[in-house]
Amino acid sequence: MLTNRPVRRFVKFVECINTLSIWALLGENGVSVKSLVAVLSFFVLSGQSKTATVQQRVSGLHAASLYLLLLGLPGSIANKVFHEVFLDTCSNMTFHCWPQDSGKKRKKEVMKSSQAENKRPKRHRKDCQEVDMDEAEEDEEEGEPHFTGQDLANIRAAVVLLVQSLLRLLQTLPLKGRPQSANNCTQIFSKLLYLEPVTGELDFTAEDFTKLRSVPAMAFYGLQLLCSPKHGDQKESLRRVFHRLLYVILMMNKGNRGKPTVLIPSQANLAIRKQAIHFVCHIVATLNELARPFLQILLQHICFQMVEKSEFRSHGAQAVGLLTAQMGSTDYAGFIKWLYNYSRHSKMVCRLFSVDVVMVLLEQPERRPEDCQDSELVHFLPHKFLIQNLLFARRNDESPIVQGHAFACLAQCLELPSLNATRAVHALFSTSELTHTQNLSATKHLRLWRSVVLKPQTAKVRYTNPLVLTVLSFWLMSCLFSPILCPAKENLALLLRRVQDPKTNVRKSALQALVSLLKHNVILNSSETLSLLSERCRDPAVSVKKKALQCVGELLYAKPDSRLVQRAWLQGVVPAVVDSENSVQEKALEALDQVLLSQVKLHSAGHHLDAAQTLTWDLLDLLCHECHNLSQYFSRAFTIWSKLNRFTPTFISNLISHTETDHAGGAWLLLSKVVASSPKLPYGKILEAWDNMVSSEDRNVTTCCHILSVMGDIAAHLNEDTKDRIINDLMSLLKTTLSLEVISAAMETLYQLGHSEDIKQTQAFLNQYCGELVSICEAYLASIILCENGVRSLNEELMIKHLHTLGVASLHCPAKISKRTVLLVESVLTTNSDKLEELPPSLPLSQFTTNCFPTRVRAHGVITLGKLCLQREELGQKYLPVFARELEVGTEVAVRNNVVVIMCDLCVRYTNTGDHYIPNISACLRDSQPVIREQTLIMLTNLLQEEFVKWKGSLFFRFMVALVDPVPAISSLCEYCLLHLLLKKNPEMFSQHFIECIFHFNSYSKHKSYNKFPQSDKEKVQFSLKGSANREKRFRIYRFLLEHFTDVQRFNVMSKINQSVLACFADEELPLDEDGTEILSETFSVLSLKEMKLQAVSSTAAGSVGDEPEEENMATVAKAVLEAAQKKVVSQIQKKAFIENTVPLIISLKNLLEQKRSPVLRELMAYLKVKMQDYRTEVKEFFSGDEQLAAEVEFALKMTENEQKMEEKMGHCSLTGETQTPNTQVKTLELFQIPSHYYVAVGKLSKCQLELGEKKHNIYREITCPQ
Repeated sequence: MLTNRPVRRFVKFVECINTLSIWALLGENGVSVKSLVAVLSFFVLSGQSKTATVQQRVSGLHAASLYLLLLGLPGSIANKVFHEVFLDTCSNMTFHCWPQDSGKKRKKEVMKSSQAENKRPKRHRKDCQEVDMDEAEEDEEEGEPHFTGQDLANIRAAVVLLVQSLLRLLQTLPLKGRPQSANNCTQIFSKLLYLEPVTGELDFTAEDFTKLRSVPAMAFYGLQLLCSPKHGDQKESLRRVFHRLLYVILMMNKGNRGKPTVLIPSQANLAIRKQAIHFVCHIVATLNELARPFLQILLQHICFQMVEKSEFRSHGAQAVGLLTAQMGSTDYAGFIKWLYNYSRHSKMVCRLFSVDVVMVLLEQPERRPEDCQDSELVHFLPHKFLIQNLLFARRNDESPIVQGHAFACLAQCLELPSLNATRAVHALFSTSELTHTQNLSATKHLRLWRSVVLKPQTAKVRYTNPLVLTVLSFWLMSCLFSPILCPAKENLALLLRRVQDPKTNVRKSALQALVSLLKHNVILNSSETLSLLSERCRDPAVSVKKKALQCVGELLYAKPDSRLVQRAWLQGVVPAVVDSENSVQEKALEALDQVLLSQVKLHSAGHHLDAAQTLTWDLLDLLCHECHNLSQYFSRAFTIWSKLNRFTPTFISNLISHTETDHAGGAWLLLSKVVASSPKLPYGKILEAWDNMVSSEDRNVTTCCHILSVMGDIAAHLNEDTKDRIINDLMSLLKTTLSLEVISAAMETLYQLGHSEDIKQTQAFLNQYCGELVSICEAYLASIILCENGVRSLNEELMIKHLHTLGVASLHCPAKISKRTVLLVESVLTTNSDKLEELPPSLPLSQFTTNCFPTRVRAHGVITLGKLCLQREELGQKYLPVFARELEVGTEVAVRNNVVVIMCDLCVRYTNTGDHYIPNISACLRDSQPVIREQTLIMLTNLLQEEFVKWKGSLFFRFMVALVDPVPAISSLCEYCLLHLLLKKNPEMFSQHFIECIFHFNSYSKHKSYNKFPQSDKEKVQFSLKGSANREKRFRIYRFLLEHFTDVQRFNVMSKINQSVLACFADEELPLDEDGTEILSETFSVLSLKEMKLQAVSSTAAGSVGDEPEEENMATVAKAVLEAAQKKVVSQIQKKAFIENTVPLIISLKNLLEQKRSPVLRELMAYLKVKMQDYRTEVKEFFSGDEQLAAEVEFALKMTENEQKMEEKMGHCSLTGETQTPNTQVKTLELFQIPSHYYVAVGKLSKCQLELGEKKHNIYREITCPQ
């Protein structure tokens, strides 16, 4: 048995005596060298067993060490000690003797890389055998004995001794000419790096390896030894070492065969990766020029073998940054040039990783141009090139993942300390005047254009070919005006489009970039940009909403004094408190609490507001005076907070202390929201503020409304005397000239002051005080209407206030409304109100003798009359037909707009009666005034949401017409209402009406089932989309509906189209006249739409997964497999349905159309061509009953393929008429400096025109480089 002590004694013995005497000493003692090696091999082989004991493993390691020591002695070759296989076995003993528990754990940590997942090679018999062997090895591993801590310490000591013996061997025995042994040693040292964790920094300059304490440190020492000239060609040695360290840096496990597998980035793996990078830097610094080419190769392999996972990309980019720091400026510029080409690679992960590398390189100091020895590479050194040509160039990447990452990194560029990086971003979006360089360039191109095109006789080279002159003129004019086109505006417009991109991650990253540009004043704060930012707070995607809330918050803290930013923050955050997602609600409430409530401090005379408090009161001021539309959302926030007991007495006291300051409006706004949920209040201060408001002549409308709200909320806590005093004050105020908002608030407060548990007592109170107000208003109206000269001396504002007061008061005391009151209100609308009962109800208000009242007065009169109708059903039944007729023939926009509002309110109050007038209301969706169309759309959506109205008759199709409204805002609003409000309540709504849309919008009524609901001739014309002029609108509607179908709905609709449309024409139930031809043609066009295809069949699992990052791939592998199986099943079902149901109808229709020589044959063949793309090889099988049709379809498919091939060839056509690859095209463009869009334009010309020859190419060289 070999132990540690004899081996160490042998080492000392070798060092002390003459080494030449060892072989003689062995011979004198009768020890055969072959026998000694055989004994050592026995111990080695025994220690390699998986079931070996601790002693056997230690003995095996010591035997291997002794063999390596013997091999390192002079004369070992002559004495035939050297055996290459046994040398490799002894060197590799560490991994056989070291317990495999850690290896098994690391094995569990190994994850398959995305590269290995996408392709799975077929398993051959050999692979199966390897799998069986691996399983057998694992079974053996499971039988390993248990090792104590002392056992592991003994084995480690033996391992250290073996590694030291190997290092001694490499110092004495050269491996030149033995590449297999050198490669094996390199692999062994790279594996030893993982044997134990690395603590602290390793010293790679140590000369005595015996002083090294950790195995990884010895391994790095061994790798450095292998790079010495004595072990062969240094270049080959560096290649081997860097190749092994490549996978250490990438945190991958690379065996002898197969693809590398990814390791979990644990602390141990990250530590050894860090040391490997430092080791490479040390080797490069030591060997200098010899190692620099291999550093370039190492960097390129790091980039190409990078995986998609973000954590690995981040570590990989950091490694690239550390390694490039060891480069000279010339080598660095060459790597940037390579990186530029790498950033345009076809693989998404390459383009993605190039962005990560750029961000790391931007953190390094910028290289000086004078340090670069190659003048052609100088322009690759500045940070400006990295940002504009590598990073920002990914803004139009075909992958949304890369797009989003590029925009996110662009936002981070402005946070970098590099001033040049900041300037580069400013240059992308700056709209300043032309620079001096741009002016010189424009002057040069202008001079050249004049000489070549305008005055060819003065040019050095004359061009007679008209094609050449056309191309040159077009290109030179573009060069002349390109600086004026201001690419900065185009870049900003692109960024704003990306904020609304269909992909979620692109929208999030674009938001981050946009806010960064705004924060650093790269672009100006504009209402359009900020409104787009606040709109994203209502994005359909939850993650985008959260990101938008975060962005507007960051922008607010960066620019707290900007009024536009404050408004954008309110418009984005406040509505989010009613979001359907709880996490978004919580984020919005947290932001409001932090910015508004938390900054309400106690006010004192000598107190000055800090920046945060100033921001709070500025925001509250905006809410009071400019953002009234946010009041309901703001109230919802306080409702939630009140349940959480958020409002303490201290908060209320602090709030009241601000009611007498310059920002009292904001304080009263908060008080009006919190007072209802606060048990204890300082009523004295509130009443004092009330008295001040009553006695003041200069009253702010908004503040008055808030004070009135507070008084109404505390009414239950006041004594009777105080209530009476306040009621008298209220009545005095209502009898004066108040604004309409204050009148409504005062009436609500009056109701709360008189409210009690006894309903009769409450009604008596309201009849008394509200009845008094009704009498006052009635008397005023009579004085104006019944007086001969009353209208001439009319005060319009006073008239409107009395009408408004009358309407609001009548809601509280309907018993006090007399017939005289109603007739007076009618008289505001017409002078013949006394004859109204004798006239037919269909006669509109505008058909009476017109009076002299202004439109505003008449509009308020309609509202007041509607409120009177809400109290009495007979009045509603009397005036509903009058209102309906007014919508049809009225001319005053304000009056008709208010009529829409009143009629919808009456539909809620009297559902059965109002349901008959929905067609009259919905007809306003085609009104000439956009404001009426928008108001109608909103009101009808509310009625449909609350189910006061059903989808009957033509209502759905009128909504569809609003979808193609000429005003984009109305069209967008209609889309939102349909998708987010109405479709959720009725998911089958779109599919139920789809087929009828085809008949309705083409005004076709000959079908026995469709388009049979009653409509007037005017309405038919008004909502018709018939004709070729409206074809685009009709198909926009079709596509919108189909995009939101489920696959089940698509399949059912296709089946119904076969039964209800195609079968009717095939059986000649529907005539093929002019209208029938249009319907059949449009039906085939609809069936040919790509939106009609089943998503389970048309979408490919590989494509959907390929554009997603690795993190999502791992989560969607099972889903992709399921989708693939589903696709196969659905495809079979669709194929069977098409063969059994559709093909017979198509054959029958084709024969019928041929007999009638109908032009619909063209659409039928186009439909078949689209449909058979998925069944290209099964055309004859599908149309076995009509061989001629099968031949025609095959011919059409071949023609389509030929056209596609021709387009591809023409797209790659060069100036010499030869085809070339896209990469060659890029090189040609760089050589000639001609913009790519002109190259494509020239490439589409015929081949004969493009054969200019080599001589003509000199034209471009002369033009781009004039003397």
